[in-house]
Amino acid sequence: MISDPIVIALTKGRILKETLPLLAAAGIEPLEDLSKSRKMIFDTTLKNVQLIVQRGVDVPTYVEFGAADVGISGKDMLLEHGSDDLYEPLDLKIAPCRLMTAGPVERSPQKGRIRVASKFVNVAKRYYASKGIQADVIKLYGGMELAPIMGLADQIVDIVDTGNTLKANGLEPYELIAPISSRLIVNKASMKTKHASIQHLIDQIAEAVQQRNPAQQQSNSTPPKYIFTQHTKSSNG
Repeated sequence: MISDPIVIALTKGRILKETLPLLAAAGIEPLEDLSKSRKMIFDTTLKNVQLIVQRGVDVPTYVEFGAADVGISGKDMLLEHGSDDLYEPLDLKIAPCRLMTAGPVERSPQKGRIRVASKFVNVAKRYYASKGIQADVIKLYGGMELAPIMGLADQIVDIVDTGNTLKANGLEPYELIAPISSRLIVNKASMKTKHASIQHLIDQIAEAVQQRNPAQQQSNSTPPKYIFTQHTKSSNG
């Protein structure tokens, strides 16, 4: 039972649409339509649980600094955020995609430094460093595919779903950095002071995830390894 006041930070867009049924299965539903309201804080069917809806890039920050006790964020944002002050107890297995390097089709071998465009600057720097490649990373916020076309960058680091946008612009995916899905994250202090309530929430959502993905129940006990998982620790370690 959730007896403590809890604030849950949700990510806008596709993740939000897939998150709400999982929360509903845990007995938490907003009292109004989130998509039609200009409010920033929403009451729910549980009087001591509130929701806030934020951009994906901001959710880890709200949870890290305790403005929210719990959050739901894409793994890409967690890798970029790179904080050790969050628990990541649960893979929600929603909004799946891949974080990849990409560039022109039939690329010629590159020597020396390369230029890489991405909004995932920290991830890109760590990745190319791990490969022993000298890379100058240029931060862009959108339209990443245009960078190689216009000669701004040799490669990009971006989210890839179907790959159709890359193909339409004469690009192709190169290497996988990490498989991406949405994760439940928890503030460390909240996990200690509100442990029973938050653990109950985690258990209820985990059950909803298992019912939604029955074939993947066993995988919940053995989370996949990622190149940069040391930057976002799970509650088990």
